Amino acid sequence: MQEDVWEDEYRNPKLVSLSNEPIKAIKDFTRFLRKERALELSNLNILDLGCGNAKNSFYIAEQGIENKIIGIDVSETALKYAKELAPQGNFIKHSIGTTWPINDNSQDVVLDVTSSNSLSENEREIYLNEIQRTLKPGGYLFIRALCKDGDANAKSLLKSNPGKEKDTYIMPEFGLVERVFSREDLLATYAPISEMLYLDKETHYSKFKGRIYKRNFWVGVWEKNR
Repeated sequence: MQEDVWEDEYRNPKLVSLSNEPIKAIKDFTRFLRKERALELSNLNILDLGCGNAKNSFYIAEQGIENKIIGIDVSETALKYAKELAPQGNFIKHSIGTTWPINDNSQDVVLDVTSSNSLSENEREIYLNEIQRTLKPGGYLFIRALCKDGDANAKSLLKSNPGKEKDTYIMPEFGLVERVFSREDLLATYAPISEMLYLDKETHYSKFKGRIYKRNFWVGVWEKNR
């Protein structure tokens, strides 16, 4: 089960970082909301999907006052870290591939920082419906997703360790199923929910068992249709 893989990963980190420092793309997103969208970063409801230790939602919440965090993750250990960093948050052990215990049209910001990549297609359909249901009209969706385009490592894994569904592979010696997206597929996935405001591609390097892996990511922001 993917839940077991993530619990083991947070107990014995090999890929995830338990640093309290948010990723750069979240800092850029926050700056974009403030400068380009003139959004007052206070009184926001922030939903952090696959929140891990909640470092990204916590960063946004700290930019203003009266901001509320809801974090969802399948790992008890991850949620323990999240509660330590952001004790004011509401953290729920739950799969983002099932219906969320979140009210309709209640969230101003939804974050998916490489969290939905392990969902099956059936789970992804639920996940997309839940974003549509819970995000307020005019609310913002931040996505960081694994990129297929120009990523030789991803293409190699798709060939050598293919998963059962489209553009998925199983990470060797880790057991995690990951879904990678072409630009076209990513845009088609989120187009029914909202309007894309920007989409960039980033390259990072991960070290696993002494080997360095190049990984490309899509980083984008969408605004829910009003």
